[in-house]
Amino acid sequence: MIIGLVVGNVVSTIKHSLYRGKKLLLVQPYGSSQKPKGNTMVAVDTVGAGIGEMVLVAAEGRAASEILDVPRGPVRSIIVGIIDAIQTDGE
Repeated sequence: MIIGLVVGNVVSTIKHSLYRGKKLLLVQPYGSSQKPKGNTMVAVDTVGAGIGEMVLVAAEGRAASEILDVPRGPVRSIIVGIIDAIQTDGE
């Protein structure tokens, strides 16, 4: 699982049939220090997330395929939760 910040929308008029009717979002991963870490990724939204929200991303193809109920679809990252708060030791 990855924690990330939704930084944009992805709009595509021509796409694989698996993505029809699904919202695609651009997510910036965050590290444990709650600072950006790594490259942005495209993720299928299943929870109604929007720009500026912290989200939980399943970034393994198998998890995404099972959540979308497709046996072997071309999907790797999927947003599975909106994060309300992050608490670490001492905070």
